[in-house]
Amino acid sequence: MDGPFTTWLSAWRQGDLAARDRLVQAAYPELRAIAQRQLGGERAGHTLQATALVNEAYMRLSGLERIDWKDRVHFVHMAARIMREVLVDHARRRAAHKRDGGERMSLTQIELAAGEDGGIDIEALDSALEALERLDPDKARIVELRYFGGLTIEETAEALDLSPATVKRHWQVARTWLFETLSAVG
Repeated sequence: MDGPFTTWLSAWRQGDLAARDRLVQAAYPELRAIAQRQLGGERAGHTLQATALVNEAYMRLSGLERIDWKDRVHFVHMAARIMREVLVDHARRRAAHKRDGGERMSLTQIELAAGEDGGIDIEALDSALEALERLDPDKARIVELRYFGGLTIEETAEALDLSPATVKRHWQVARTWLFETLSAVG
């Protein structure tokens, strides 16, 4: 799948919108899986569905011009990051509609392991990730790729040109830092 992906990414970079559409169509199952993982950590009764999240991410990806796409992993990373932004925007809009402050998620625990779920305040997570990015951009990228992108340790290591052992260490430190930071908020 990387062969056609790379070709389509290159053609899209050159302005071929049909290549962009073929790429997104081929990537749709993977994008939907990412969306379901991200929504899996949301509170019960979340109003945004996986299909809507993928569609919104597609619209935002479509508007990106002149990105120097490298490969499938780069595309997935950008899609995951955009989905994170969509979730944050959605949470902010929802909060803005509540006049009395409404209910607030309890952040007594967070596990950033792929596939585990629990209620996560996406705005608090986004703020914590921005703080982590200022402190250590590599660790923040690892969290984005692992948690939001659903990449394995090995795929993350390849994408960031790091050893799997380094990614594992950074992943563990980032998870601990985020847990402590989010626990202090809740």
